[in-house]
Amino acid sequence: MSKIAAVVTSGYEDSELTSPKKALEDAGNQVDLIEEKAGNKIAGEHGDQQTIDVAIDDAKFDDYDALLLPGGGSPDALRVDPRYVNFVKRFLMANKPVFAICHGPQFFIQTGLANELKLTAYTTIRYDLFYAGAQVLDKPVVVDKKHKLVTSRTPDDLKYFNREMLNLLK
Repeated sequence: MSKIAAVVTSGYEDSELTSPKKALEDAGNQVDLIEEKAGNKIAGEHGDQQTIDVAIDDAKFDDYDALLLPGGGSPDALRVDPRYVNFVKRFLMANKPVFAICHGPQFFIQTGLANELKLTAYTTIRYDLFYAGAQVLDKPVVVDKKHKLVTSRTPDDLKYFNREMLNLLK
């Protein structure tokens, strides 16, 4: 069993949190939702509701085996806060698995590590990632084995995203 950190706040794309979270949990993993304050209630773009498990200030990098970054408006809202950016950056630098879908890869721009990554993302941010130096592909799922990174473009890609995410954790 792995312990997965999911960095997320209100405005996330519902299925990009709920589908990977369910797939991870169904495979026997624990997923902790991380945001400003434990117990906070957050809402997805389409009505999903979640409760935060761990405050970002209490989240210990060493407690987690992998990181999930759902899309929607959540990554853009959180990437302005260095606490979240540094948390994400530590996973990339430690070569721990990172799973990012849709707008989730926006975090990689702030980390300064985009130029080392091969990935995909939602259409509107692919150019931002390309200009930050990432190798950007337009595929349903991209697995950067060197960096243990799984990325996808949209909720339509969740079947592939979840499959590769679970494969990487084996």
